[in-house]
Amino acid sequence: MFIWQARTPPRQTGPMTDTTPADDPRDPHLWLEDVTGDAALGWVREQNAATVAELTDGERFSRLRDGIREVLDADDRIPYVRRRGEYLYNFWQDAAHPRGLWRRTTLREYRRAQPDWEILLDVDALAEAEGENWVWQGASVLRPGFHRGLVELSRGGADATEVREFDLGTREFVEDGFRLPEAKSSVDWIDENRIYVGTDVGDGSLTTSGYPRLVQEWHRGTPLAEASTVFEGKPDDVAVHGLHDPTEGYERDLIVRAIDFYRSEMHLRTPDGLVRLDLPEDARPSLHREWLLVRTRSPWHTGSAEYPAGALLAIRLREFLDGGRDMEVLFEPDARTSLDYYGWTRHHLLLNTLSDVKNELRVLTPGPDGWRCEPLAGVGTDAASIDITDTDPDHSDEFLLNVSGFTEPSTLLYGHVGQPVETLKRAPAFFDADGRTVEQHFATSKDGTRIPYFVVGDPGGRPGPTLLTGYGGFEVSLTPSYSGVIGRGWLAGGGTYVVANLRGGGEYGPEWHTQAIKHDRRRVYEDFAAVAEDLVARGITTKDQLGIQGGSNGGLLMGVMLTGYPELFGAIVCQVPLLDMRRYHRLLAGASWMAEYGDPDEPADWDHLRAYSPYQNLRAGQDYPPVLFVTSTRDDRVHPAHARKMVAKMRELGYGHDLVRYHENIEGGHGAAADNAQLAFKWALVFEFLLRQLT
Repeated sequence: MFIWQARTPPRQTGPMTDTTPADDPRDPHLWLEDVTGDAALGWVREQNAATVAELTDGERFSRLRDGIREVLDADDRIPYVRRRGEYLYNFWQDAAHPRGLWRRTTLREYRRAQPDWEILLDVDALAEAEGENWVWQGASVLRPGFHRGLVELSRGGADATEVREFDLGTREFVEDGFRLPEAKSSVDWIDENRIYVGTDVGDGSLTTSGYPRLVQEWHRGTPLAEASTVFEGKPDDVAVHGLHDPTEGYERDLIVRAIDFYRSEMHLRTPDGLVRLDLPEDARPSLHREWLLVRTRSPWHTGSAEYPAGALLAIRLREFLDGGRDMEVLFEPDARTSLDYYGWTRHHLLLNTLSDVKNELRVLTPGPDGWRCEPLAGVGTDAASIDITDTDPDHSDEFLLNVSGFTEPSTLLYGHVGQPVETLKRAPAFFDADGRTVEQHFATSKDGTRIPYFVVGDPGGRPGPTLLTGYGGFEVSLTPSYSGVIGRGWLAGGGTYVVANLRGGGEYGPEWHTQAIKHDRRRVYEDFAAVAEDLVARGITTKDQLGIQGGSNGGLLMGVMLTGYPELFGAIVCQVPLLDMRRYHRLLAGASWMAEYGDPDEPADWDHLRAYSPYQNLRAGQDYPPVLFVTSTRDDRVHPAHARKMVAKMRELGYGHDLVRYHENIEGGHGAAADNAQLAFKWALVFEFLLRQLT
């Protein structure tokens, strides 16, 4: 299956006066945008030292760090796998292999408690041999033979990777094979001797977002400079990709042009040239054998029908190319139910839907009389979260499902559609869930919209220390799932954990997202504030015991809560955040997110952005809650300068280390940690900070 999918004013504390151009030198903290400059890194080391000295000096921090590390390195975790031909592949990190092992086994072995794994690549050994801080970023394995792979490795966890061809038989990199230097590249196999490649090949080869603008066909044994250009996107596109579908009997080549984060074009590459599929730019198409599936993001009028936003439609590709537009509706949303995602087996389509943020699985089967829909047999309906982790669309109706909940450790189920389901693996419990309940409540936002949220904890301990998180962007849904890190680091100590399902996410379909983008961004922040107020009104916590945490777009959310709603919270953790919305589109991948936030260089957009942009809305003399900023030097997606400049400005305005703390990991990419040791350290910092402020 081939699918492309791109992972406001708060209450004011003073007048908005910043009308400077985005590149105006009057910002005194622009020097902190020099990621690895001596002055900037000197400032980082100074901030880190103060934070580490304060938060790591006690026995509790060590206990938190070591306990979280045990969770991350536990030998009895489920080793999740993906099928590639006869083998199941897994990437594994533990205490002995912090950088990780790429390995594989058979289904027969996997059923055993201790499978016999064939090690393909030891990333720790490679990093030591080459003197590099390699971090695994995945591999694309050649179908149908599965004997070659394109391995991606990054330095320190950045998005930019080095690509190397790997022989799965000899378990060695291929001498004189396909290889790309570090860049934000896109690669896909065509056959054993050709690949599609998009990478940095000089001026004009990247978009303004820093992703490939060219799709090239590269032949084995020739220099990259001789690769032929198949497609050229526009400079302000997000990216372009070349893809090959090797499904026997349905071989085809595709070019996808990502115009922005939500609009794209799909082209079939034919001997006569490119043929664009006549679809709405905001639709999400995918192909499986003879079928074209279309997921709508806005209402679509075509042929004699009108299809709603959030629907899933099906038609045979040949019929569509011949002008047919009579599509079968496989899923249609309602006020409570949306399509989360779907996946093909050989003969069936598995739909995972959300009904008030709770999963339901359905099986759809095409036949001569249309599509039949029924529940997936053998899978209970009372689980909080059911995720399709893998299928085998080439050869069988096999599926792997992960079933879990906030207090229920994961269970990995295996089966074939229409046959009994077996339990393959069970994850251990990392904290005592006795006495802890999961409740769903609804807060009422400023405009009257009901906002769902989950509360996990011991009702007998209320009101008490509470950690609230949210995201509210990019149509990302936050669903119930088990976290040993949250459980051991927060719940086990008596804390309450809350997940808010804000607009801007995808919990109720695309319209739940589009209600809160660009000029309507304020709704995300009003929703989160409403949940915070509802928690206090229900007696679950108090303002002084309420801490909040979020990263990336969720870090922006934290920044807005800090500057726009400071009276609601006792502490804030702001991770890998966007904060300077005047310059976000000029920093790293920021230009690719203008479909979500708007263009700061457009006056109408900036009027809305500047109303909530945290960096521009900082004021002296405000009663801000204590805040911890966490980021990574190697984050090449969200620039670390967002957090750096925010802290520097707060220092300039007179806020000292007793209020503002900062930690920047030198490695880690957008996850702010390159291995389990760094991840455990990061989370221990977060929990230690919150516990000091809220208890």
